Amino acid sequence: MAFPSAPSALWSVSLLTVLFAAAVHSNIVFDDDPLQPVTSDETVSVGGTVTLTCRVAESDNSSLQWSNTAQQTLYFGEKRALRDNRIQLHRSTPTELSITIADVQLSDEGEYTCSIFTMPVRTARATVTVLGVPGKPQISGFENAVQEGGKVTLTCTSTGSKPPATLKWYRGDQELQGRLDVVEPVQDNPTYTVSSELTLEVSRNDDNALITCVVDHASLAPGDKRSEQALRVLYSPNVEIHPESDLPREGEKFYLQCLGNGNPEPTSYLWEKKDGELPPLAKADGAFLRFEMLNKSDNGVYLCQANNGIGVSKGEYTLLVQDPTAMLTSSGVDHAVIGGVVAVIVFILLCLLIVLGRYLIRHKGTYLTHEAKGSDDAPDADTAIINAEGGHSGAEDKKEYFI
Repeated sequence: MAFPSAPSALWSVSLLTVLFAAAVHSNIVFDDDPLQPVTSDETVSVGGTVTLTCRVAESDNSSLQWSNTAQQTLYFGEKRALRDNRIQLHRSTPTELSITIADVQLSDEGEYTCSIFTMPVRTARATVTVLGVPGKPQISGFENAVQEGGKVTLTCTSTGSKPPATLKWYRGDQELQGRLDVVEPVQDNPTYTVSSELTLEVSRNDDNALITCVVDHASLAPGDKRSEQALRVLYSPNVEIHPESDLPREGEKFYLQCLGNGNPEPTSYLWEKKDGELPPLAKADGAFLRFEMLNKSDNGVYLCQANNGIGVSKGEYTLLVQDPTAMLTSSGVDHAVIGGVVAVIVFILLCLLIVLGRYLIRHKGTYLTHEAKGSDDAPDADTAIINAEGGHSGAEDKKEYFI
């Protein structure tokens, strides 16, 4: 029974592969050879795509070929030789052969060979470096709140990096120094596991502070992969006493509030008066000290002691009761001064009005003349007077107005 012969293309590829192997072993090197292929090394992350390009300066119609790390032919010119759908033809011209490898794996790392089948066969090699992408870091070692002044140790771990990644610690924008450990890869998994340990002595300022672990690796953009851990710090109270009013008045109700800022919040409060006992009308009510009716005898320094189980702290406040009658007298004096000023201003205005009125009256009025009618026709003054005295007394007075 006769078997069909293999396709001529496969026979050609096999023959060229044999010739290529012979040329490789001959170690023939050509300087300034326009037919010498040129390639470049490439770096790619796991899961990425890499492009391998082979070029010659001139073409003598010989075909270019790409081979993998096992010297298996991938492409011979435009012809696919290996059935791997991840490998595709990118460009094929008489002077260039470019291929792409998608979904790159760590096993794809190594030397790839470009050949041109001239006599002798010329070759060039391109090294593909595959980066193992590190996983998101995981922080461990913190479970319960830590008391102020104590120490906490955090461990950050990331797997899958190649080459080994670097781990960096931050508190806010401040970088912290940790101790880095690297676990060597096993034969079946050429990636690294890295971990970093950070020890901190905490204070109350570290309560709710975020500690960040960031992975630094060539396959990642800065800050791409990070994890955060919030700290919880227990600390004693910081006590402050707040009054109901800044002007406590005698005879009025009044209270003081004790604010114990701590973690946790205080659970008990103790009120006392310095150098004496609490007044009879003062009642302690947890964080409050209430006065039913203030008296000057209540004046003094009051202390509040707050306890939250972590520590005990005290705060103090000086109470000075104001006399309401003194405050009213002071207010009356103020009103009297204001009234006096207003009275002076009114008096000045009245004086100005009187002066102005007298001035206007003196410059406006009427007056009478005893000029008789016909006196204008008298030849002299005596005749005019005689005429005025006789028979003309009933004449209408002549009025003139001067303004």
